[in-house]
Amino acid sequence: MARQSKYPEEFRRQAAALVLDSGRTIRDVGRELGVNHETLRNWVDRMRQERDGGRPSDLAADERAELVRLRRQVAQLELEKEILKKAAVFFARETER
Repeated sequence: MARQSKYPEEFRRQAAALVLDSGRTIRDVGRELGVNHETLRNWVDRMRQERDGGRPSDLAADERAELVRLRRQVAQLELEKEILKKAAVFFARETER
């Protein structure tokens, strides 16, 4: 019987993508998300294998570089969005007082 993970699959995929696309370290992302760095490393390794797939890339080098840049930008924007959500909740609570 397989052990069920305490982390949903979507969370694991987003955490691994954050490491791969943002250029941040596994330890930094793991610390921020509250995930053991070795657990996160496993997720990242699995996603790298999925992305590579053992087949040659259909993208040119400049397209691959742009894809990496855009993925990093998306990861940064998602992080900023989460921070803004938390700030909005904080300030909403403060104004209720």
